[in-house]
Amino acid sequence: MANRAILNVDLRRGTINRNIYGHFSEHLGRCIYEGIWVGEDSPIPNTNGIRNDVVQALKQINIPVLRWPGGCFADEYHWKDGIGPREERKRMVNTHWGGVVENNHFGTHEFMMLCDMLGCEPYINGNVGSGTVQEMSEWVEYLTFGGVSPMSELRQTNGRQEPWKVTYFGVGNENWGCGGNMRPEYYADLYRRYQTYVRNYDDNKIHRIACGPNVDDYNWTEVLMREASRFMDSLTLHYYTVPGDTWEDKGPATGFETSEWFKTLEKALRMDELITKHSVIMDKYDPEKRVGLIVDEWGTWYNVEPGTNPGFLYQQNTIRDALVAGLTFNIFHKHNERVRMANIAQTVNVLQSVILTEGEKMVLTPTYHVFDMFKVHQDAERIDLEVDGGAYSYDGREIPAVTGSASINADGVVHISLCNTNHAEKAVVPVDVRGWGGQSFEVTGTVLAGDMIDAHNTFAAPDTVAPQAFHSFTVEGGVVTAELPPMSVAVLALTPKA
Repeated sequence: MANRAILNVDLRRGTINRNIYGHFSEHLGRCIYEGIWVGEDSPIPNTNGIRNDVVQALKQINIPVLRWPGGCFADEYHWKDGIGPREERKRMVNTHWGGVVENNHFGTHEFMMLCDMLGCEPYINGNVGSGTVQEMSEWVEYLTFGGVSPMSELRQTNGRQEPWKVTYFGVGNENWGCGGNMRPEYYADLYRRYQTYVRNYDDNKIHRIACGPNVDDYNWTEVLMREASRFMDSLTLHYYTVPGDTWEDKGPATGFETSEWFKTLEKALRMDELITKHSVIMDKYDPEKRVGLIVDEWGTWYNVEPGTNPGFLYQQNTIRDALVAGLTFNIFHKHNERVRMANIAQTVNVLQSVILTEGEKMVLTPTYHVFDMFKVHQDAERIDLEVDGGAYSYDGREIPAVTGSASINADGVVHISLCNTNHAEKAVVPVDVRGWGGQSFEVTGTVLAGDMIDAHNTFAAPDTVAPQAFHSFTVEGGVVTAELPPMSVAVLALTPKA
């Protein structure tokens, strides 16, 4: 059967929340320090210590929300160590990530300043694993209360008169693991207790986020939804794409075999199964879908680059990672009724980064370009797209050769995202546009592709994998036929003619 896709413009499936395109910045390796924060005295161009080039790059992709300070780091972070004069802040050991000294120069004020510079919403993760209820409660008060109180006065003493707006607050992180090795029953009770004191001050309304399951721990979701769903606004899910057979050997980021290409994409596609099965449990306790699912850690995880600190999780980023991003976004779009936010791990220099830095140099990764291409879907309305692109087979296993999703924005422009997973063969996909009332339209496109399965950008060659104008399509009788190069991600724009 020939490849085909049917686009039903009149079948609307709800809004694609812009926060699906969120990011995650942990005190891990060179994400915060060197990647985002260099200090006011750095020769690297900065504004109040924050790198100008990184801010400019993140603003380009309309970063909607940024999660901080962790990750595992969140449950050993004590926020009062990161306020006040920097030279007086406590130094601590980062026990999770390399045993390096954390000088706390990047703290609450610096993070909120970063979010203001980016024009994004802050998503703050509180400390349940090693922190107290009082500590978490006082952090919320420090951040958001404008009246007279000890924490409000402390904030003003530290130079911030007006309270900030903070919508998203996570009550703990990975409490089934690095956040305390808890049982779901125990965490559910702790969550109920801690969230009670995450208060709404003045007109600031907090969206309370509970720590959800790791991968396919469906019992965790069952217990949390049963015992605490009425106290939460969202539940998290963590899933990393790891092609290696063991956690100790996750596979290399470059120089990998075709079998690892296929296995990586196969594992990335598992996100659909995980969201589907966790959503079924959530539907049982929340049929109205009031509680959101937030995939606040996702992305590829490989062996670190040779010669780098193993605790810093620094890895290269290739066209393979771009495909993982494209496939994952298409899955998030499909589940837009339940998935309200996602945060790729991580923003700079860690795991599936959108940006890599080395001293004053900066390079944009293939994953960055997918974020830039797909930003057209932020807050657009999902429309029905059925894709049958055939199968991509390798060593007796199959995955879809083509995946896709589509949306229509406020200006009436339709965007179609297509991914060709096949590393060696092009994909010809006719898209039959229906339900648009005979509307005539113009088509433009952008494509990202690689000439090798590990094609990537370096500081010496930063544009090896970069978006190009896409012209390999025809339009005839309401059918747009696209010819996707091997291992490519493409976005088509269908603009109505006047």
